[in-house]
Amino acid sequence: MKTSWRRRTALYATALLCCSGVVAAMPAGAAADTPHTTSAAVAPAAGSFSDDFDGDAGSAVDGGKWQLETGDNVDNHERQYYTGGNSNAALDGQGHLVITARKENPGNYQCWYGQCEYTSARLNTSGKFSAQYGHVETRMKIPRGQGVWPAFWMLGDDIGNVGWPNSGEIDVMENVGFEPGAVHGTIHGPGYSGAAGIGAGYNLPGGQAFADDFHTFAVDWAPDSITWSVDGNVYQTRTPADVGGNQWVFNKPFFIILNLAIGGDWPGDPDGNTAFPAELVVDYVHATTSDVAPPGATDK
Repeated sequence: MKTSWRRRTALYATALLCCSGVVAAMPAGAAADTPHTTSAAVAPAAGSFSDDFDGDAGSAVDGGKWQLETGDNVDNHERQYYTGGNSNAALDGQGHLVITARKENPGNYQCWYGQCEYTSARLNTSGKFSAQYGHVETRMKIPRGQGVWPAFWMLGDDIGNVGWPNSGEIDVMENVGFEPGAVHGTIHGPGYSGAAGIGAGYNLPGGQAFADDFHTFAVDWAPDSITWSVDGNVYQTRTPADVGGNQWVFNKPFFIILNLAIGGDWPGDPDGNTAFPAELVVDYVHATTSDVAPPGATDK
């Protein structure tokens, strides 16, 4: 089992409304004029979420469903700068969202290590849609190469108040490029975060690589239970019994995140064999929430 060596959610601005989930957009002590994408406080939508990424080629994602985060991430020592608009996240006109990581720096972006070497994109549904229990799924084709780090994951809506890892984090799918045939599903919470996250890996048979085709990644989530699957094949279930006596922080709403990171403590940096641009091609993101009450809840 491999766990992710990262804390992706530190340095949230304390003034963010509706815990907008903006990535660590500047190293500690950096000037506060680094651009961010935030949203006004909006009540999360209930029921279901569906984006099949239909639209004209080159179009930006639906701003009613997604917001784009901007900045870098010092905590994981990632190398990319996340941009807004459609520069690194755009529809392809064939029903896909393409998140593109490039070895470039057209905006003279500054990262924690100096002048940024790469650009990419990170999107979230904070303030627009949150799930509490139900089925959360994506179908995507991930990129290949040393140092690439695609992920589909969720954070607790209360991160702006309680911080990470108390908010909880559910990693539906992570891949690090040095493991082309493996993905990982992990939970992070108080006392079991970063390298101590709790999860498992799923390996394709026969030496196949996830970058060769589209695959479906999902969690089925109920009170006190989260189950992961790849292409319909269940490979782990986690419950409060797995968190070593620590607090189970997953009986509450979470918002969805999609991103393609480059480099970092877990995947390592790209090397001379890593091809750019690298593309994470997303066919859809679907979520259906259940009306199951959390443990201990009572009707009023």
